[in-house]
Amino acid sequence: MTDFMVMLTIFLIFLVGLTPPLYSLWVLRRADNRVQIRLSQFAESVSTRRPWQFEAPADLHYIEGFGYAIGNIACRYNARSPHIRCAVNPMGPCSECNQYEPTPDDANLIA
Repeated sequence: MTDFMVMLTIFLIFLVGLTPPLYSLWVLRRADNRVQIRLSQFAESVSTRRPWQFEAPADLHYIEGFGYAIGNIACRYNARSPHIRCAVNPMGPCSECNQYEPTPDDANLIA
């Protein structure tokens, strides 16, 4: 074999040996670019959104020494909680509930 063939064989061995890492590096860079583009698009979409605003229920009452409660707090079944109205009709409204029973002890709690 000539010196040229030996050099060509060595060059091809190096080329074959370096191809997988170079290909892997190229794929990683492409994936990184895609991730950066998607992150910037997400950041732009989040910055243009309107912030969420809490809307308190219309029947939210403050009870001195207890805190907030929703629903008709004079009802026997009221949970006296800011999260749930009662055991019978948890989603409300209290005005349409068939199970309403006034409790004389709590009638003075209505604000």
